[in-house]
Amino acid sequence: MKANELEKLKAHVIVEIIRYVPNSVVSKTVVKKETGDVTASSFDEGEELAEKSSPFDTYIQIIDGAAEVIVDGKKFKLALGEGLIIPAHTKHIFNADEQFKMLSTIIKGENETS
Repeated sequence: MKANELEKLKAHVIVEIIRYVPNSVVSKTVVKKETGDVTASSFDEGEELAEKSSPFDTYIQIIDGAAEVIVDGKKFKLALGEGLIIPAHTKHIFNADEQFKMLSTIIKGENETS
């Protein structure tokens, strides 16, 4: 196990592995490999993750609260349990109108590079 990953073969409740921190966005690596990674993140109310893009498709799922995600200028309001695939090379922003936690999964394809 890498120091920044969760322990293997140990049960956990994903929504509990990361806490809300006032005025912050916090991320915790669940699994990180050359072929992709899984990350849990918490966003305090009013926080925003600056616009960015990834060279890989990214699957996000809301595991607590609700989030606004803007992908190429189109707004999505995701509720608890809802997910969205953000296509590779697409600009996106996360807004926290309220506190939320999400799980993001990136799996790198054979022809994709970082």
